[in-house]
Amino acid sequence: MSLKLVHVVSQQLELRYQELLLFRYVYAPQVDVTEVRKPYFHPLCTLAGDEVTLFRPHDHLWHHGLAMTSAQLSGQNFWGGPTYVRGRGYVPLENYGRIEHVAWDEVACDGTQVRLHERLRWVTYGGEHWLDEERHISVTELNPEQGYWSLDLAFALHNRRGQDLVFGSPTTEGRPMAGYGGLFWRGPRSFLKGTVLAAGGLEGPEVMGQAAPRLAYIGRHDGSGNSSTLIFLDSPQNPRHPTKWFVRNDPYACASASFMFDQEYVLPPEQALRLRYRVVLACGAWSRDQIETYVSAAFRSG
Repeated sequence: MSLKLVHVVSQQLELRYQELLLFRYVYAPQVDVTEVRKPYFHPLCTLAGDEVTLFRPHDHLWHHGLAMTSAQLSGQNFWGGPTYVRGRGYVPLENYGRIEHVAWDEVACDGTQVRLHERLRWVTYGGEHWLDEERHISVTELNPEQGYWSLDLAFALHNRRGQDLVFGSPTTEGRPMAGYGGLFWRGPRSFLKGTVLAAGGLEGPEVMGQAAPRLAYIGRHDGSGNSSTLIFLDSPQNPRHPTKWFVRNDPYACASASFMFDQEYVLPPEQALRLRYRVVLACGAWSRDQIETYVSAAFRSG
């Protein structure tokens, strides 16, 4: 392999395979506070050069590619946009938090693998420091012959508030089937009405709110006409594995690994919430059999 990492200090990191951009990770975003300043991946690209993320779509400006978020965290909004309030609906509130980059403990690329270790903190609208985060980002799998690569993500969120932190969602506040939060992906507009496949034979809109260890989204690109497949894998070590999924293919493409979909998750003081995910970016429209073959091999090797 020939991986190259380019660091624009205090702004972003770019990973390239030969001359092809695989990802841009913006860790010091300059967006309005109402969108929540949080690190994000955009663009994310396949080995065919097709972008599989969308940034600041006009319908939801706070959807930033692939990002770790929380729509409801003890009354604070680390998602962006209005907050869903029980009995009132969506209301703009002065409760926008931010997820701040603190330092890089490791930025390493040897041409065949990438390993990044970042420290961050979650800060409320009023400036209170609620969480310390350790974030590990790695790329160790790239297969040009079969047309895919994978992004491994690990998050450790340490409660520094001095009291319980409660992760919820609009669904835990009373809005049915709106349990979004956690790791969230917004797909390109051409992925509208794409194919959703999940473990256990689940597919299409029925996957919304269902628990499954993995979810795949298949869409087609304007311009190239290519198809791409994204596979989101929930680690067996994650709380509430298999996760429930917030996923839509209409009116837009998105997916969220929602460990708090319809049940709040309470993190006690000085305890850590640990989450691990793999995102596979594949060229072409993979069948369910191809997805299952990949997953079986990944678990054997991992």
